[in-house]
Amino acid sequence: MLAFIEIAFGDALKNFEKKVAVITGGASGLGRAFADKATTLKMKLVLGDIREGPLQQAVEELKSQGAEVVALAGDVSKPSYVEALAKLSTDTFGVVHCLFNNAGVGSGGLVWENTVKDWEWVLNVNLWGVIHGVRIFTPLMLEAARNDPSYEGHIVSVASIAGLISPGLMGAYNVSKHAVVAHTESLYHDLAKIEPRVAASVLCPGFTPTGISNSHISRPADMQNLERPTDSMILAQQMVQKAVSSGKLTAVDVANITFDAIRDRQFYILTHPNFMKLVKARLDDIAEMRNPRDVFSLKG
Repeated sequence: MLAFIEIAFGDALKNFEKKVAVITGGASGLGRAFADKATTLKMKLVLGDIREGPLQQAVEELKSQGAEVVALAGDVSKPSYVEALAKLSTDTFGVVHCLFNNAGVGSGGLVWENTVKDWEWVLNVNLWGVIHGVRIFTPLMLEAARNDPSYEGHIVSVASIAGLISPGLMGAYNVSKHAVVAHTESLYHDLAKIEPRVAASVLCPGFTPTGISNSHISRPADMQNLERPTDSMILAQQMVQKAVSSGKLTAVDVANITFDAIRDRQFYILTHPNFMKLVKARLDDIAEMRNPRDVFSLKG
């Protein structure tokens, strides 16, 4: 029978050299920025992405920078793929020290107009991808900690500021990212009861120029809608593209902030301080039992 004990976290993962990082969605956007940052820190890399061509291009470019890197293309919503990514990691490098559950997609529109396929696609990638990553990699990291007293590990799951607030026309995405926040909070508490040398963080960036607004390009054929997009879906796509392209922080900035947070064992990683008042407004509405305000109407 498992005995739970409350324990304090150990030292943070501060020395990244020769440590192994697994990054899903690693061919572009935040995933590629994580890979570039990890390369400068002399980490060994295992990259995953659903797109074979961009993934291989990323591998070639990272190798030209001196990285030790292997990759496997596939869909994080499929447990067999995540298991294969874990096997590639352990077969190649032995242990995993950092896991970045980064792969993500977006879909917008009025919440009742999102189709079943919209919901399945967004939840399968954004939530189930994280669930599979944690379910498959955490036991490997715990085993590594048992076998090596000096081992330190860290799991970063990428949510979004939309995991802390609930803007309109983003229902499916909001739901998926709120679930990632809750899942990672649960992971944090569970690790605190089991192993002090494996930590967790949830990354909640604001709008950042990445490929998230064009994620429909890699949407699998069996997840495609037969119906034309509704007006609300078209409007949501335009709004997100504008917001993402106008983001002040780059993916490189977010990667730097994230690695600093890993060093500090910081759980909540919020990269855009101007969004904090929106988060606080939502929390105040809950605490005061007020009807929810449109948080973006408070932005300024």
